[in-house]
Amino acid sequence: MKTIVIYKSRSGFTKQYATWIQEELCCDMTELKKHDQSLLLSYDTIIYGAGLYAVGINGISFIKDNFDKIKDKKIVVFTTGATPRRAHTIEEIKEANFTKEQQEHIRFFYLRGGFDFNKLSLLHKFMMMLMKMKLKMKKDKDADVKGMLNAYAHPADFTNKKNINEIIDYVRQFS
Repeated sequence: MKTIVIYKSRSGFTKQYATWIQEELCCDMTELKKHDQSLLLSYDTIIYGAGLYAVGINGISFIKDNFDKIKDKKIVVFTTGATPRRAHTIEEIKEANFTKEQQEHIRFFYLRGGFDFNKLSLLHKFMMMLMKMKLKMKKDKDADVKGMLNAYAHPADFTNKKNINEIIDYVRQFS
């Protein structure tokens, strides 16, 4: 079974997971901006990974725009974010990014990545500063809010190679 990992990474967390997946599956890997879409059809399994930005998966239009061409293949999408993995969060991400039909064909995974304010573009820094102001105004700050506020000054990296095990097991069941 021919497999490719395609990723889009701004801070390096998604790239780290994509690299670990590629190593475990001994498959091809490419960055989204370097990928030739005409080659997409030559793969049996397509794994796409990208960061999460306000429940939106970065670059997910790549999968959505090509969905009709690839829906008969094994499609895996993973996203990385700074918040802990929770069932309600995963459902919210799926609902915000995929139609019902796409959800039936795409196996989705959420992997905890991290947050490094210094690696963001100027636009994303501005957006994250707005979020920081909103978080600071909260009266009752739970552990997630406190952790996120702390991450602005102290980058947080929650990547862990064990987090890819579910993806590896899922893909290997079709080999």
